[in-house]
Amino acid sequence: MENNIVPLDIDDLFTFACSRQLPCFNECCRDLNQFLTPYDILRLKNFLNMTSGDFLEKYTTLHNGPETGLPVISLRPGNSAELQCPFVTPDGCRVYSDRPSSCRMYPIARALTHSRETGRVTEHYALMKEPHCLGFSQNKTRTVREWLADQGLEPYNRYNALMMEIISLKNRQRPGPLDMKSGRLFYLALYDLDSFRTGIFENNLLKGQFFGEDELAAARDDDTALLVLGIKWVKKALFDG
Repeated sequence: MENNIVPLDIDDLFTFACSRQLPCFNECCRDLNQFLTPYDILRLKNFLNMTSGDFLEKYTTLHNGPETGLPVISLRPGNSAELQCPFVTPDGCRVYSDRPSSCRMYPIARALTHSRETGRVTEHYALMKEPHCLGFSQNKTRTVREWLADQGLEPYNRYNALMMEIISLKNRQRPGPLDMKSGRLFYLALYDLDSFRTGIFENNLLKGQFFGEDELAAARDDDTALLVLGIKWVKKALFDG
């Protein structure tokens, strides 16, 4: 049986619940092909008490996105035969409180479209009914809006939307893959946050540039403020945004 994809509006109802009592528990954590956003990486490396560099080296792989031409980070499977998530255990996800946005969203898929004419960003949702998942037979009904709130997706979607702005700007200004130097700067500022912080405060990476003292002070101790600063720097330095 193939996956059944059902388009939904944000206030449409769907039926789904997951628990370890279901025979399919943890099945969605196998056959992994999972991209990580910058905010995903921020949350995971902090939960695991790792530097961003150590997390990226141990748990991820890097490649260029075929559509965007931007550096993309994928989660490296912990089991090469089953392509199993490195964080799954028999009792469930060991990083559950800081799990990536795609895990939180499941079984809902979310996509954004950006109008070049108006600048308006539109959200689209769909229910992915995979044949192995028994969660759809459970007696738990809610709206997409309620699901997003229950799963704590607001900060993930907020920071991921900033990445959409970069992708849109890049597609207009510099179609195709980035050159090697630009790719390294993108990776540093958005994925390897701890090294980016070192570059700013120990190596004067942003000396003479357009950031205010308050922005820099916030970024010294707050990773989310540092990520926002990195996104602004990438937009300006690489895409003149």
